[in-house]
Amino acid sequence: MVLHVLDLVGIFVFGITGALVGVRKKLDVFGIQVLALVTGLGGGFIRDVLIGQTPPAALRDWRYLVVPIAAGLITFFLHPGIGRVERLVNIFDAAGLALFCVTGALKAIDFGLSPISAALLGMLSGIGGGVLRDVLSGRVPVVLRSEIYAIPALVGAGIVVVAAWLEYHALWVPITAALTCFGIRLLAIRRGWNAPLPRNP
Repeated sequence: MVLHVLDLVGIFVFGITGALVGVRKKLDVFGIQVLALVTGLGGGFIRDVLIGQTPPAALRDWRYLVVPIAAGLITFFLHPGIGRVERLVNIFDAAGLALFCVTGALKAIDFGLSPISAALLGMLSGIGGGVLRDVLSGRVPVVLRSEIYAIPALVGAGIVVVAAWLEYHALWVPITAALTCFGIRLLAIRRGWNAPLPRNP
C-alpha cells in the first residue's frame, strides 16, 4: 500500500514538472499534457519493462493515467508567472526524483533483484521520466549536464537497498531515503555542485 501511494505521488509530482516545462516552452494544452504523461510515467514504464512486469502498471491501473493528466490540467490552469516556472520545475523534479528512486528500488527488491541491480534500477526509475521530458522539450537532459542529478537518486535507492539487505523494513526507511535524495538534489542546485568535467587540453 505504501509503495502504491508513493508511486502515485511520484507520478503526480513528475507530471507537474513536465507540465511546467510545457508552460515554459509555450506549448498548448495538448503538448503540456503529453509532457505531463511522459514525465510522470516514463520512469515507471522503464522500471516495469526491465523487471518483466508487463504490461506496465500504468496500462493496468486507470489511476496511473488519471494522475498525470490531473497534474497537467492543474498546472495548465494554475501555473504562476513564467519567471518562477524554472525554480518550481527544479523543486518538483527533485521531489519526483526522490519518490521514484525509492519506489523503483523497493519494487526491484520485491522482484528478487540483487542489491546492486535494485539500487541501479531505483536510480533509473528516478531519472527516466526527466530524461524523456527534456528530450521531447528540446533541452539537454539534466542527467547529461554537469549538475549532480543521478547521484542523489542512487544514494536514496542505496539507503532502501541496504536496509532491505539488513532485513529492516520500518516505514521511516523509505521516507528517510526520499528526504535524503531530495535534500542532496536541492543543495546541489542551490550551491551549484557539479560532477567533474574533463580538463581542457
